[in-house]
Amino acid sequence: QVQLLEAGGGRVQPGGSLRLSCDASRVNTDVSSRIMAWYRQAPGKERERVAFIGPSGGTSYAPSVKGRFTISMDNNRNTVYLQMNTLKPEDTAVYYCNLMGTHVWGQGTQVIVSS
Repeated sequence: QVQLLEAGGGRVQPGGSLRLSCDASRVNTDVSSRIMAWYRQAPGKERERVAFIGPSGGTSYAPSVKGRFTISMDNNRNTVYLQMNTLKPEDTAVYYCNLMGTHVWGQGTQVIVSS
């Protein structure tokens, strides 16, 4: 049963932007008190963590996206966002939302960066 629902993926040209969202309203916990993360998996590669956000709002980013991506949380809507700017072809992947430390994942949303 999918408890996290990602949306916002698509195809964009290099240099473009996308905003991903992760609806956690069906998770039986207050995600604002937990650590939420975004991961991605490119074809033929292992899944890697892109960013996470903690209950106090503290964030952490993979070096490959730092300065280009921003993770945020709307506590009222139980939603986590990933704003992706200055996208590069190497950002092409399926992006997943995760309640860190658990097996709670979404189904993923595809991001393709190509001219």
